[in-house]
Amino acid sequence: MGNIVQFDEARGKLGFERIKSTYSIREIGRQFGLSERHIRRWAQEGRIPVASDCQNGEIRFDLRALTLFRRIRDQRNEGRSMRQIEAELGGQLSLFPEPQGRLIELPRKIGAFEEALLLHERGDPRAGEQYLKAALEDDHAPDAFCNLGILEFEAGKTISAFDRFTQALRLDPRHFEAHFNLAHLYFESGELRLAKLHYEIAAELEPGFADLYFNLGLVHAVTGELQSAVQALHQAKELVSEDEGKKVDDLLCTVEGALRSTPQPPEE
Repeated sequence: MGNIVQFDEARGKLGFERIKSTYSIREIGRQFGLSERHIRRWAQEGRIPVASDCQNGEIRFDLRALTLFRRIRDQRNEGRSMRQIEAELGGQLSLFPEPQGRLIELPRKIGAFEEALLLHERGDPRAGEQYLKAALEDDHAPDAFCNLGILEFEAGKTISAFDRFTQALRLDPRHFEAHFNLAHLYFESGELRLAKLHYEIAAELEPGFADLYFNLGLVHAVTGELQSAVQALHQAKELVSEDEGKKVDDLLCTVEGALRSTPQPPEE
């Protein structure tokens, strides 16, 4: 941890990844490493359902779409091409007959998990209890445990936060957000080897998520693996837009400066 002070500013930019009630096109593109152009077209063609409460023409996606985007991520990891994925999405067009991808909405009762999301986003203290109810009812249980872990950490209950993220992974060993958040929690606790492990697992699940490589670069930098840090940060830079690249450039500049001034032993 000797280098932590040198990289403390970048460390303060790390955070948890929460499952939300709705996502913008930009947020989906950032998390899943997808082109915003593709995402917008899929929504307009009805290949991906959009949220019913979109305002001012903004396209947003809810839990139904999140499930599809996760499936797309899994298919990409299995080696399927974007053409093959689009062909499968095209089979859903008949489900969404209204123009511009708009669903014909029928009244529906939201489940315990969706209610917990809304409470969480309003800062309502009942959110934690509702997440637990959702998990016990097996309503998006891994997601519920994952978000509950964030609330536990924010309440100063670090051990409980570890338990919640672990419960999410017990139910879904490939749960991206739980691996990402557990890595962040290990980083906050000074367990850098385990932080690196879970960031690396998360990167295998979603290799297009730039924040992973930024965080992984910081972990490498703190542990003195400066060459690996530079490599990870260059990967992050390739995945962000020019206006989002400043925090990557700032950390990369610091790491490269440290690399130039410090004799480096061979990395294993």
